[in-house]
Amino acid sequence: MYCPFCNADDTKVIDSRLVADGGQVRRRRECVACTERFTTYEMAELVMPRVIKTDGTREVFDEEKLRAGLQRALEKRPVSIEQIETALTQIKHFLQVTGEREVPSRMIGEEVMTKLRELDEVAYVRFASVYRSFQDLSEFQDELNRLNALKPDAESE
Repeated sequence: MYCPFCNADDTKVIDSRLVADGGQVRRRRECVACTERFTTYEMAELVMPRVIKTDGTREVFDEEKLRAGLQRALEKRPVSIEQIETALTQIKHFLQVTGEREVPSRMIGEEVMTKLRELDEVAYVRFASVYRSFQDLSEFQDELNRLNALKPDAESE
């Protein structure tokens, strides 16, 4: 690490500690040449996989597009911004741990539907209706039946 004061290339670490919920390491450094001290932050750089669209084209993963889709589905629903951000983080983590350089858009859509099902059933059906291109009321009913079948029996609690 170069010293920001004298540009020497020999610095030593005096102190290290985890910050940002363990997502970063804060390092206190001292320049061997001029003895000035400074702080650096280190974090893992995880590259998001490229997205393979249904038409075969590939594009860079767009976090804002994912956030907008979640927010659109959850519009006017009793779900906090923090819950949305948590779901977004979980989806991104899911994509990163696949270890793949490219993932099909369908995989992302299915993971979004899983998170929406956990957050809010109405938002889940909204998203599913667009994502799966429902054509008529019977397709809505089929999805509602699937959703009800996944619910634990309320009487057994």
